Amino acid sequence: MQTAEVVIIGGGIVGSSIAYHLTAAGCKDVLVIERESAQGKGSTGKSMGGVRAQFSTPVNIQMSLYSIPFYASFDERLGYPADYRPQGYLFCATNENHLAYLRANYRKQVAMGLKDVRLISAQEIRDRFPQLRSDDIVGGSFCPTDGFVDPYSAMIGFMTWAADHGAKLWKNTQVTGIQRDAQGMIAVETSRGPVSTRKVVNAAGAWAKQVAAMAGVELPVEPLRRMLVPTEPFDRFPHSAPMIIDMSTGFHFRPEALGFLLAWNDPEETPGYKTDFDPAFIEKILTRAAGRVPVFENLAVNPKRAWAGLYEMTPDHHPILGEAPGAPGFFLANGFSGHGVMHAPATGKILSDLILTGKTDLIDASLLDLSRFAQGRTIHETAVL
Repeated sequence: MQTAEVVIIGGGIVGSSIAYHLTAAGCKDVLVIERESAQGKGSTGKSMGGVRAQFSTPVNIQMSLYSIPFYASFDERLGYPADYRPQGYLFCATNENHLAYLRANYRKQVAMGLKDVRLISAQEIRDRFPQLRSDDIVGGSFCPTDGFVDPYSAMIGFMTWAADHGAKLWKNTQVTGIQRDAQGMIAVETSRGPVSTRKVVNAAGAWAKQVAAMAGVELPVEPLRRMLVPTEPFDRFPHSAPMIIDMSTGFHFRPEALGFLLAWNDPEETPGYKTDFDPAFIEKILTRAAGRVPVFENLAVNPKRAWAGLYEMTPDHHPILGEAPGAPGFFLANGFSGHGVMHAPATGKILSDLILTGKTDLIDASLLDLSRFAQGRTIHETAVL
């Protein structure tokens, strides 16, 4: 039987970051199992690639404060590109409640050590982006170190570095079962045969619930479709723009190649493994786009280039990290609720610490453990895009 010190189920950006951090910490015997023929066919390759520290809960801010500087130094540190572009995130408030919310978040962010975030006036937003319809904008918040990465490149960088330093990646391999005894994990059963191990990491993204069930763990993670619409080349809005969020509708967009990438969280979307793009979404999103950016009335969109991916949602929109209660050696890195790419570096560090030493100083890990749901201590992130 094959053996490994740690088996990671799922080769997306989260699994790859955990493999990197474990290997960098000196754990060479790491096996990553990916069921697809190539990495990134799950949620990673379909992500919008945004990274931000402008969150409303301290634990999410802390994870961003590790992850964003990590991405900024990724190319130097790993020798592979992550294509981090610090163009910022701009939240545009359209009423006093939004503004009070941004102010409260701003105070938390600054208290946690985020240096560059600032509240900005409606006039400053108008001056910077005269193309925005701004009659209802009352102010906003902006952080210049927020921005975007290329999720696929970052995932490949993490995994390649880990593989260069001893980790193994099995592609085209299905996990069919997990064996355990009274002490915990014994082996992972795969289509390539069993692998003996005492430490298993569930990094299976939107499919995490099924993997957890194999280990006898009930996981409150549901898949939710998110659709993204890239535009054809368009030069009537600056390509140096940040991610711009219209808080009145949740519509947001950023520059991408010669055009823009448009996103909006459709409140009518229901959970499920729906990965097909619904063409009816285009009219919904273009209506909101033109409503905020009148020049976007003339945007050309090719529905064949649009796509859908899956968020992995938890009841409180925070990830579930750490060892599962009642299943020693079974570690969870699940339920990122749309923040998996931006928090992948922090997740890798936290999981590596917990697996190798049983503790981490990056966050208070008990805040994100699975037992918080049963114990009624959930923490709600309201800044979800």
